[in-house]
Amino acid sequence: MTQTRSCTDHLDRPAPFLSVRELSKRFGAFTALDAVSLDVGQGEMVCLLGPSGCGKTTLLRTIAGLERQDSGRLQAGGRDISQLPPQARDYGILFQSYALFPNLCVADNVGYGLNTGGSRLTRQQKSERVAAMLDMVGLAGSERKYPAQLSGGQQQRVALARALAPSPSLLLLDEPLSALDAQVREHLQLEIRRLQKQFGITTLMVTHDQEEAMVMADRIAVMQRGRIEQFGTPADIYRRPATPFVADFIGQSNWLPFTRISGSQVAVGALQFEILPEEEELARGRLFCRPESIDLFPAPDAANRLRARVVDRLYLGNHTRLALCADDLPGQTLLADVSDEAHQRLPHLPQSELWIALPRQALQVFV
Repeated sequence: MTQTRSCTDHLDRPAPFLSVRELSKRFGAFTALDAVSLDVGQGEMVCLLGPSGCGKTTLLRTIAGLERQDSGRLQAGGRDISQLPPQARDYGILFQSYALFPNLCVADNVGYGLNTGGSRLTRQQKSERVAAMLDMVGLAGSERKYPAQLSGGQQQRVALARALAPSPSLLLLDEPLSALDAQVREHLQLEIRRLQKQFGITTLMVTHDQEEAMVMADRIAVMQRGRIEQFGTPADIYRRPATPFVADFIGQSNWLPFTRISGSQVAVGALQFEILPEEEELARGRLFCRPESIDLFPAPDAANRLRARVVDRLYLGNHTRLALCADDLPGQTLLADVSDEAHQRLPHLPQSELWIALPRQALQVFV
């Protein structure tokens, strides 16, 4: 099984702006964070991804100073912020709930953060800064409106403008888009990423949505049970998951139990499969394969070729997902994602039969 990857694998990364070391947090008998370490480079966007209860929000709140760690150290911009109060940590934060003041107009909501932290801006400078922020998020002319007069997406833009207005060195996003409908959410994902790159602001974002993390993040930290299972680029995590949890949590997966015969030969059901020789030499375990890696039209001499039946089809817009069964793999159903062009080449009769192959390079070994 591939080992969990270090937070410092990528030597070409910029020097870390945010450094988390051995951070632990308990709530009674429950361990929310278990010696978590993490580096976020200057100007980088990192997503904390995982299911409910994995510790991602606790990690964000501890970095923000809204929770106090039981042990561990935090540094931001070269400063030790481990014991500093929230207002001394120089960050902007954006919540799922927007947290706008309903009795304040849009301009006063955006300008609220400019009235704290010892700001020395004149009234004119504050007004110009608010106008610039609203123009940046596409809400110029909305200064005198109130939150109740705005859509959910517009309210979230106001909250983003407020978080960015004081020019914080760190931006913290706590599931900021989960309450929005799909179309607005997709648009704001790209907009937030554009603004984050434009400002070059170091950003840490919590999400449970894997597609959102893939779209927005430079790197993703996948969390489970208070620990980071894997930290890497979206491509790294998708193509070479480090643990079975990551493989299952990110995207769709196929799992086939195997018994090793010798070297790179394994028995899967009634079949013999070839795997890459660098895969760990376990006597038995599971083969992992992504649905899009299954070859529906393999050459006659292709490795790991077998006969299968199409037992179901699910149209997903830009591709079709097939459910496949094979007599030589009793009790197993394989998922295969195919393009529209490839789907048109298939017989459309129920229980259609075809040859498929599971390429050696697409198979990964796990316990």
